[in-house]
Amino acid sequence: MKGKLDSLKEPGMGRRPKKLIGTALLVFMVPFYALVVAALASSRLAETSQFVQIAFFAFFGLAWIVPAGAIIRWMAGPRSQSARR
Repeated sequence: MKGKLDSLKEPGMGRRPKKLIGTALLVFMVPFYALVVAALASSRLAETSQFVQIAFFAFFGLAWIVPAGAIIRWMAGPRSQSARR
């Protein structure tokens, strides 16, 4: 009887709880990150050149992908031995 019984014996957290936790982290992380970056930009970039502002928003506009990718990778978890074959 392989299947559900084997997954109950595996150590660690299952895929469903990981997806729930990861989704909650992403839902809260992205708006929080956006607010922090916007606050930082409004306090530090007001007197800078347009080039510096574009570079700042280009960098920080893409920087959220790194932690989001790590969370998504964690949510997916390692592939099981049977899926690798």
